[in-house]
Amino acid sequence: MTQQADLLLYVQHLLGIGHLKRAALIARAASAQGLTVVVATGGLPVADADFGEAEVVQLTPALRTLDQDFSGLVSDSGQAADEAMKETRRAQLRALFEERRPRVLLTEMFPFGRRQMRFELIPLLQAAEVAPWKPVIAASVRDILTTLKQPGKIAWIVETAQRYYHQILVHGDPRLIPFERTFPQAVGLADRISYTGYVVDSALPERHYDPDGPILVSTGGGAVAEPLVRAVLEAYLSSPLKDRPWRVLIGHNLPEPAFQALKAAAPSGLTVERSRPDFLTLLSEAGLSISQAGYNTSLEVLAAGVPAVVVPFAAGGESEQSLRAQLLAEAGWLVSLPEAGLTGERLNDAMGRALALARSPVADPGLSDGSPPVDLRFSLAGAEETARQLARLAATPIEERH
Repeated sequence: MTQQADLLLYVQHLLGIGHLKRAALIARAASAQGLTVVVATGGLPVADADFGEAEVVQLTPALRTLDQDFSGLVSDSGQAADEAMKETRRAQLRALFEERRPRVLLTEMFPFGRRQMRFELIPLLQAAEVAPWKPVIAASVRDILTTLKQPGKIAWIVETAQRYYHQILVHGDPRLIPFERTFPQAVGLADRISYTGYVVDSALPERHYDPDGPILVSTGGGAVAEPLVRAVLEAYLSSPLKDRPWRVLIGHNLPEPAFQALKAAAPSGLTVERSRPDFLTLLSEAGLSISQAGYNTSLEVLAAGVPAVVVPFAAGGESEQSLRAQLLAEAGWLVSLPEAGLTGERLNDAMGRALALARSPVADPGLSDGSPPVDLRFSLAGAEETARQLARLAATPIEERH
């Protein structure tokens, strides 16, 4: 007989890999708490995604967004997601739920995001609502939501959360960014919201910061990497830091022809390569980080205590990265450079300002003895705290769940 799962975690990444990476960190931490974890992932497979001891089930067909405007869902081959594809995935998800009978069902971002997936998630929530073993239904959501422009969407989110969800785990710290900053309606859900702190890889290497160290450029999943990378190539040619090694890491979501074109355009002294599993080690040894401003990379940069320039992704009306970058820049932890009008000259200027920043209140980058960051001011232990909260939910007696 199949063992009952403590946790079924649903995650769907569409463009970047940040959602998948955060889910993987939570899955590993939950397994470390002794929970039996099953992950249902619906995006394109990512080779180096590490879910640890969790059982990973790939929903098929895997789906991604058609473009950076999130205008539609397509399969890996580019075929539009039709009703037959959706029904196939619905059946897989329902069968997995019935087979593993999870004590806790956790949906990553939904219903606060990923509304495109409601074709399979609403039926799943309806099944969980009437399941005889009464699973706890919880949402996993980052601290900042994107601007909600569609009429009725906010009301739909609140209604869905109130109807189905018992717990909302916000992966942030209200001392930095309260959830209601970008979702004022959170006030109406206060009885089920709990903060976990920021979800960051706890396996960060010891810091070996060298003020004259390499320049590390990272682009996450890489799908929207080209504008930033081209600005980096331009900046390198006239940079006063040209004597240092420069390394540009591009995720596998950038198509191979575009990757090869950028690699061919790179001048001598600047290395362009695909993302590497030792990214955190490279970050700990860097003299300066240049990246976008996604949740995962921003927090990893802060934890590493490396001077940083971030260029928040803002296409398609996306506001999440811009707000995060703005708040962190205002606090003096990094330099934010708008994506619009990005040039090599502007990037060089931002790099100079990042290196000139006063001692960081998050971590002193001048230390090289591997000591922990000083005065974090907000929690970076979000994966572990999320796992503790999930363990408590899984252990709740069935008669106390609803």
